[in-house]
Amino acid sequence: MVVATVFVQVKPEHIKDFIEETMKNHQESIKEPGNMRFDVLQSSDDPASFLLYEAYDSEDSAAAHKKTAHYLAWRDTVADWMAEPRKAVKYKAIHP
Repeated sequence: MVVATVFVQVKPEHIKDFIEETMKNHQESIKEPGNMRFDVLQSSDDPASFLLYEAYDSEDSAAAHKKTAHYLAWRDTVADWMAEPRKAVKYKAIHP
């Protein structure tokens, strides 16, 4: 299993729009072969701060996600709503 955490800081005026578009991406992402989890988290302390937790069964499945129409649409739609570039950190699962 491979995991990516994506840290996103959204401009305050776009929080609602970001959530709406990210939920569309979430709904399609969880249907992908190899997707094991796709969580959308919002900070309790800073409503403009989000964490996307994505788990895939393989590097190939994770790479395939980046080629899907829903991911590409999300990426292009939310790009200007970010206060700073998003940051992804990749992990490999040790357990489970």
